[in-house]
Amino acid sequence: MSQPKRILLLDTGNEWGGGTNSMFELLKRLDRERFAVTCCFYKDYRKGKDGRLLSEELADIGIPLLVLATLRQPLWAKLAKELVRGFFSWSGQIKRRLVLAIEMQWRIKPRRIALETLLKEGSFQLLYMNNQPSSNLEGYLAGEAVVVPVVQHCRIEPSLQAYEAAIVNRVAACIICVSQGVADRLAAQHVAEKRLRVIYNAIDCREPLPVSIKLPAMEKRLVIGTVGQLTVRKGILHLLQALANLKTEGLVVGCLILGEGPQKAELESATARLSLADQVSFVGFQALPLAWVQAMDVCVLCSSKEGLPRVGLEAMLAGKPVVGSDVTGTREVVVNEETGLLYAYGDIPALTAALRRLHGDALLRRAMGEAGRRRVMEHFSIEAYVAGVAQVLEETGQ
Repeated sequence: MSQPKRILLLDTGNEWGGGTNSMFELLKRLDRERFAVTCCFYKDYRKGKDGRLLSEELADIGIPLLVLATLRQPLWAKLAKELVRGFFSWSGQIKRRLVLAIEMQWRIKPRRIALETLLKEGSFQLLYMNNQPSSNLEGYLAGEAVVVPVVQHCRIEPSLQAYEAAIVNRVAACIICVSQGVADRLAAQHVAEKRLRVIYNAIDCREPLPVSIKLPAMEKRLVIGTVGQLTVRKGILHLLQALANLKTEGLVVGCLILGEGPQKAELESATARLSLADQVSFVGFQALPLAWVQAMDVCVLCSSKEGLPRVGLEAMLAGKPVVGSDVTGTREVVVNEETGLLYAYGDIPALTAALRRLHGDALLRRAMGEAGRRRVMEHFSIEAYVAGVAQVLEETGQ
């Protein structure tokens, strides 16, 4: 009987997100007789503020974890980048090249060397990376140096510089794209189309949904909500502004905001400034977000970009209509006027109008929720996701 392929999974992230959840869904289901996976992270972070450690979650499913030593940016690198940005503000191209050279010396090169050592000492046959090319350059360079095939799982719409696209074309055996939009974006940035493979994110439609969270304070209001890291990219400030617009029209709704992140203080301040404190609840990171989604009447995704939003799939599985910005990934999940409503990112009047429309039409909400559940079950099965990734891992390097 042949030995399983030894795979080093590299993830350079530092907090739990949708990509982490999708990674776990894959790892739980990969055939251990075909694949022996070891994870390599830069931080053993928690599942939320007070949740279990990554190492504990991986141990539960029998996956070993290697954590590389923390690198702290030296003062010389910080000062050098500030000088470069100041002196070369007139040329973005020169500025990016010089900043890369600094990053290469203090961060990328040491990480590359550490990864080369891991790949050689562990006799790994494949390097599988779980982020996107710009955050995985050390992995590409390490794989190239020790002649180990590299597979990239690109989970968000990427923005590549020319040198990054050149490295990808030179090294990557395959880039798994979580949506057609991600693949199109990579191709537009001159990544060879022959390297791109679309395998949609998915969720397990057979698992029973968790019991809904009880919300007595909001039970007489329409409840909308959003789930994700509290960052500018998620566009949550737009949602708050739309709520304020509805309030001026006499439509007062409840709003649940799930997640943690660097924009939390700004969003809380905006909530107070817009006189929404009695409507909006910041409930933090939730290990079972679906229990909270179950309590929503409408799920909202306001992001400036996505890969393929897992929360959209979860909301549709729970039978909730989704209002989403018309961006890469989201537009492949939400069928406008069928499973939800799309609006142009940043168009707050359009977002307001979509919420107003759903607020006044319970039958439409129900019909869109039912259509969304059917769509998830028909097009985003966990079985297709796992089989597609497994095929790439099997074929690469043969």
